Amino acid sequence: MTHLEFFKKIKRFNPLEPSLGILGFFLVTVLLIGCFSYLDYRTVVHGIRSHLLHGSSPGGKARSGFLDQRNEGCDVFDGNWVWDESYPLYQSQNCSFLDGGFRCTENGRPDSFYTKWRWQPKDCNLPRFDAGMMLEKLRNRRLVFAGDSIGRNQWESLLCMLSSVIPNKTSIYEVNGRPITKHSGFLVFKFEDFNCTVEYYRSPFLVFQGHPPAGAPEEVKLALKVDKMDWISRHWKDADVLVLNAGHWWNYGKTIREGCYFQEGEEIKMNMTVKTAYQRSMETLLDWIDSEVNMSKTYVLFRTYAPVHFSGGDWNAGGGCHLETLPGLGPLPVLSDSVYKTIFDVLSERSNESHVRKFDFLNVTNMSLWRKDGHASLYYLGPTGPAPINHQDCSHWCLPGVPDSWNELLYALFLKQESIRSGNSTKSSQLPL
Repeated sequence: MTHLEFFKKIKRFNPLEPSLGILGFFLVTVLLIGCFSYLDYRTVVHGIRSHLLHGSSPGGKARSGFLDQRNEGCDVFDGNWVWDESYPLYQSQNCSFLDGGFRCTENGRPDSFYTKWRWQPKDCNLPRFDAGMMLEKLRNRRLVFAGDSIGRNQWESLLCMLSSVIPNKTSIYEVNGRPITKHSGFLVFKFEDFNCTVEYYRSPFLVFQGHPPAGAPEEVKLALKVDKMDWISRHWKDADVLVLNAGHWWNYGKTIREGCYFQEGEEIKMNMTVKTAYQRSMETLLDWIDSEVNMSKTYVLFRTYAPVHFSGGDWNAGGGCHLETLPGLGPLPVLSDSVYKTIFDVLSERSNESHVRKFDFLNVTNMSLWRKDGHASLYYLGPTGPAPINHQDCSHWCLPGVPDSWNELLYALFLKQESIRSGNSTKSSQLPL
C-alpha cells in the first residue's frame, strides 16, 4: 500500500463513526512512536554493548590483554561485573556433570539475569575461555580441586565448561563408575580424548579431622589436628594443577559448637580460637607444600573465601536471598569473616620462602561480594519445587553462574603460568653447554 492510498483510506472513514476514526488514529500514532523508540533502543543498546564488550579502562585508554608480554601489572581481581549477551558459556540442561542442587533454572528459578554477567578487570582484558585450548594444555595431566563443597561447586562448573566442546559425552566418565550426585569423598572424571583428569577431593578443613585422643574432655566429640594434613592429601600432591580452598567450615558453628575442638600433637587445645586454629592449619598447608609438592611440576593455587549472602538471619535462622536478581551496584560491603584475612597474614609472614612465592591466589572474595543474586536460594531441591522460604541456600551458587567466572580467571592464570614456564624452558635450552 502506498502512502497516498493509506491517506485516502483515512479520508474515507465515516465521520458518523468517530470511534473507528479515533481508534485508527491512535493505532497509527502508537505504531510511529514504537518504530522510533525501537530504532533508538537499538542504537542505545548497541552503544552500551560495544562499550561493555570492547570498552576502555576508566581513564579512556584501551585495555591490553592479560596475556600480553608487556602487561605485567594488571590485577585481574580488581574490576567490575558487566552485562554480556553472549553468556552463559553453557546451559545446565546440556551438562550431565551437575548436582541437582546447582541446576537453579531447571529447579524453577524464574529469572536468568544472573547468568549474563561477565567479570571485567579494570586494566586489562581476560582471554576468552577456550575449552579446547585448556583441554589441550591439560593433555596427559591432572587438574585437582581439594576443599569444601564450594570447591565442588567450582569443579562442576569447570566440568561443564570443558565438556561443552566434546561431541561424544560418553568419552567423559568417572574412572571408578561413581555417580556425581550426592557422592561424598572424591571423584575423578577423565576426558578420554585428551587423557587428562579433572578431580575433586572433599576436605573441608584441608587438615585431618578424627577422633580425639584418649583422656580428652567429655565435650570433645571430634578433633581437628591443625598440625597434620588430611590423609587424602596424598592423592593431591602429584597433580599438575592443584586448586585448594578452605574457609566455609572454619567457624564456631561448624567446629566448637558441634564438639569439634583443635589438637596439636597429642594435646587438645581447649582454649584455641577458630581464627588461631585456621592460621595454624594454613601454616601446616604451606609446610606440606614445601615438603611434599614438587613446585616445578605442580601449579598450586589457593582460592579465597567465597562470601555468603544471607539477609535477615543466618542460614539456620531464616536468612534468605531469594529476592535478589541483580548484583550489588554500590560500594563493597564490609566482610566480617576473618578467614579471608588470615591466609594473607600467613603468607605475608612467610613471603621470603621460595615455595610461598610460587604459590598463586585465585582471589574471588571481593568480586563475589557483589553477587548476592547468584545463589541457589530456594532452587536447590530439584524439579519437585522450591525449598521452604526459611531454608534457603545463600552459600552455594547456581550453575551456570558466578563460579564460571572464577574458572575464567583460573584459565587466564593457568595460561600465564604455562607461558612463563615455556619461556623459562626455552631460555634453559638456549644456555651454552
